Amino acid sequence: MCIFFLKGCEASVLLNATKEGGAEKDGFLNLSLRGFDVIDDVKSAIEKSCPGVVSCADILALAARDAVQLTGGLFWKVETGRRDGRISLTLLGAHTIGSASCLTINTRLYNFTGRSDTDPALDPTFASELKKKCKPGGILPVFELDQGSSTISDAHFYKAVRQNRGLLISDAALLDDHATRAYVKRQSTSAAGATFGRDFGKSMEKMGRIGVLTGSEGEIRQRCALVN
Repeated sequence: MCIFFLKGCEASVLLNATKEGGAEKDGFLNLSLRGFDVIDDVKSAIEKSCPGVVSCADILALAARDAVQLTGGLFWKVETGRRDGRISLTLLGAHTIGSASCLTINTRLYNFTGRSDTDPALDPTFASELKKKCKPGGILPVFELDQGSSTISDAHFYKAVRQNRGLLISDAALLDDHATRAYVKRQSTSAAGATFGRDFGKSMEKMGRIGVLTGSEGEIRQRCALVN
C-alpha cells in the first residue's frame, strides 16, 4: 500500500509528467508503483454513466481501501466528495504492503552517510542478503516490503521492524521514537497484532481528510493522468 500526499489526498500521484514539470509517479522512489491502468479503467467506466461527478481522488481512496480488504485487512469507511489537484511533484511515499525497487534502498546499503557504508540500524545478515541481489547503483530487482507477507495486510511487518529487518529507512525510524517503538513492540506480538487492522483503518480515515479539495477548489478530472 502506498499513500501519497503532495498537498493532501488529491490524486496528484496519478498525473503524468508535462513539459512544465515532472510527475510523482516517475520519482525514483515510486518506480515500483503499479495499477494506474486499473484506476484509469474505473474512471472511464464511471465517466460513461456519471460524467464529471466522481473524482480520481475518491476512486484512489476507495481502491486503496478495497485493496487492503482483498489482502486480508479490515474494512473502513471512506468519506467521499474530494476534488482532484492540478499539480504533481516528486515526493516520498510511505509504504505498508507491496514492494520497493533496489534503487530505493541503494543508499542505505552502500552509502548511508556518504562514506560507502551501510546503515548500522539494518540487520547485518539481512543487509548481506539484500546486497546479493541489489548491486551498487542498481535499479532492479524489487523487494517485498514485508518479507514473506507483502501481499497480506497483517502485523507481520512489525516483527521485521523489531528485528531491524525493515526494508526502508522510514521503517527503521519507527524504533527511534518512544511512542512508535512501543507500538511496534505491541504489534509484533501475536495477540496484540490483532488490533493492527482496526488501527490502520482509523489512520486511513484520518489521512483521507488531509488537505481535501472541495467546492470550487481543484477539479474533477476527465482522465486521471491529465488535468482538464
